[in-house]
Amino acid sequence: MVIVVIVWRPFPPLLSLSTCSSVAFPPPHCFPVIMSPEISTQIRHGALIITFVTLSALLLYTATYSHGRLPSSSFFPSDLNHSFAPDSSQELEQILKKASTGNKTVILTSLNDAWASPGSIIDMFLKSFKLGDGTQKLLEHLVIVALDQKAYNRCRIVHKYCYALVTKDVDFQEEALFMTPNYLKIVWRKIDFLRTVLELGYTFVFSDGDIVWFRDPFPRFFPDVDFQIACDHFLGRPEDMNNSPNSGFIYVKSNNRTIAFYKFWYSSRETYPGLHDQDVLNKIKFDPFISEIGMEIRFLDTANFGGLCEPSRDLNVVCTMHVNCCIGMERKLADLKIMLQDWRAFTSLPSDLKNQSIISWRVPHTCRYTFPFKYRLFFFFTIIR
Repeated sequence: MVIVVIVWRPFPPLLSLSTCSSVAFPPPHCFPVIMSPEISTQIRHGALIITFVTLSALLLYTATYSHGRLPSSSFFPSDLNHSFAPDSSQELEQILKKASTGNKTVILTSLNDAWASPGSIIDMFLKSFKLGDGTQKLLEHLVIVALDQKAYNRCRIVHKYCYALVTKDVDFQEEALFMTPNYLKIVWRKIDFLRTVLELGYTFVFSDGDIVWFRDPFPRFFPDVDFQIACDHFLGRPEDMNNSPNSGFIYVKSNNRTIAFYKFWYSSRETYPGLHDQDVLNKIKFDPFISEIGMEIRFLDTANFGGLCEPSRDLNVVCTMHVNCCIGMERKLADLKIMLQDWRAFTSLPSDLKNQSIISWRVPHTCRYTFPFKYRLFFFFTIIR
């Protein structure tokens, strides 16, 4: 409720003729105006009404837009409200069905407002599919999961399949910096959402938006493994549980084992409070529960699925590159652009020169100084060996 209090101050008494003539800038009422008492009263009443309406409108405007946002009731367009319902599994299934391959496989990525603007992360992501070797066809199977309205609106402009995922009472529009509360909410919401996709019967590849795709990864996946994940650091053997997983790129088959595992993974956030999904995975990958449900895990070689933590060495076999070990959107964007430039330079070479691998990545560049210290050591020894 807005209460407007107006204090009526009557006009000052008329100055005498001598007073009017003695001041340098005479007030308006010093000039001769012929006006009846009735007209004067009407003007005063009109001024009072205009003042009341103006102040009310100003206070309402200030309360509504003081933070630069629309009222919560119109946070999402009215004709799309059904799309943003937290339990819209029926609509999700319809989108997955349209986007999936013949064997019910989809590619998923998530998007919020911070990564959705023109020229930002999502544009680099989609551009890589168009520049990659045999990757443009994969866009037909990509579903972008929008975490807020602006991301959803942007998705509708740049891509065919968009799903609006809402988390009640959480604003995912701002950039979620590593390990901030919003970051943790996003990554755990992602795990819970992916469990829903598995329960609907869909196998998926989940890819973070700051990953560029240069080749079709499916021929590089293990054919009969439930859960396959990229690495920050790969120790040489895909079955070695000491590999360092990166949950930004995962291939998961839909079955009872993986559904049970995602439920276990999500519930483990309470066992290890304050940790993100990747660190929790590093702990539960040794849990006996994995063996009990019979789920097989394989770690993907960074030669094919590289990143800034451990770049792939051979552009003839690289499938994806991840701007991991990098904090800050501007830094990520800068190195993503360099990656795409390096890929274009490589693909423009004659075949005999490509086989010689004379071109290597120029990244990390802007991201170099944002590495966590432990990753700088890994990267250093990777470069010198």
